[in-house]
Amino acid sequence: MHPPKRFSELPEYAFPRLRTLLGDLPAGHPNPIQMTIGDPGHAAPGFITEEINKHAARFANYPPNDGAPELMDAIGGWLERRFGFATVPEQILALNGTREGLYNTCMALCPEDKNGQRPVVLTPNPFYQVYAVAALSVGAEPVYVNATAESGHLPDFAALSNDLLDRTAVAYICSPANPQGAVADKAYWRQLLALAEKHDFIVLADECYSEIYLDAPPTGILEVVAEDGIDPNRVVAFHSLSKRSNLAGLRSGFAVSGAETIARMRLLRAYAGAPLPFPLQMAAARAWSDEDHVIENRALYAAKFDVATEILGNIPGVHIPEAGFFLWLPVDDGEAATLKLWQEAGVKVLPGAYLARDTADGNPGEKFIRVALVAPLDQVRDGLTRLRDCLYS
Repeated sequence: MHPPKRFSELPEYAFPRLRTLLGDLPAGHPNPIQMTIGDPGHAAPGFITEEINKHAARFANYPPNDGAPELMDAIGGWLERRFGFATVPEQILALNGTREGLYNTCMALCPEDKNGQRPVVLTPNPFYQVYAVAALSVGAEPVYVNATAESGHLPDFAALSNDLLDRTAVAYICSPANPQGAVADKAYWRQLLALAEKHDFIVLADECYSEIYLDAPPTGILEVVAEDGIDPNRVVAFHSLSKRSNLAGLRSGFAVSGAETIARMRLLRAYAGAPLPFPLQMAAARAWSDEDHVIENRALYAAKFDVATEILGNIPGVHIPEAGFFLWLPVDDGEAATLKLWQEAGVKVLPGAYLARDTADGNPGEKFIRVALVAPLDQVRDGLTRLRDCLYS
């Protein structure tokens, strides 16, 4: 059997490509350091196990698909505190990790055609690969909008032609951006929302890194929606405990929008979604209600970025991001730099081109590597020192 033709457009996923690139090549150091995948390495909040154990008997029951009332209340409270965005439970959809939501939302909301033509799904480039898979799954045309230093490492959707924007049904945007760490400000959000209103498309805002930042909290799209009185059905924002609370394995995230949009998403999720077990929903509710552990987590990342600034800050072209936990480092060739770094220094990173697609203007990740700062502080210091000495000396 062969996959549908539309999936022939998909590249191999980034990490299998990395394994193929490095193959059986030995590490060039007796103590290899992994700096590829964004798997949080800090401790999860201590109360999580306590909360799961308290409700463990409920593993015997089917969990509420739309989210337990306690979880919905906790999420709604956090949204109001963090973004000034007041909700009712009908505006929130609990997710088994935001990957599910980012994929299924396109399935639920993207029409079969737009103005009698094949619909377009816009995505930043580089991007989280799920965006492209979602677009192809619904038969839409994915359009990759390069996010480069010239555009502030965010996609310049306003530069697209009116004809293309008129065909657009969905636009994905990630802020803070993965991998560059760029943050959309209020002016950017307002411009994007004005485009969405003018050309009648929905904005899917992936904000899963919003709580990992150095100075000011990143502006969320919901802040602008609330301040400007914009119809929330025009937007779906996604948040997660994976990075905020070091709970990637808990698989707790949510989507928030207007009640009409969430109703359409719930209709599909009743068939295509896997609800989070009730004890895990209770643990998630407690995590969304607590900020102390988030502040502690953010301080650990800030210390790593201090080290990154100390080691790499004077290198031309190196930019320390505002948010997230990745470094997006300039090199002459991402694949060549990755090979050199592994073979000579035993540090494993990811070629930037593996997170992007080739376009008429080239691959915006080709001359970059992505470095994840998720290891313990001493390993981060060691890894970045080896990286500097290997690539930038």
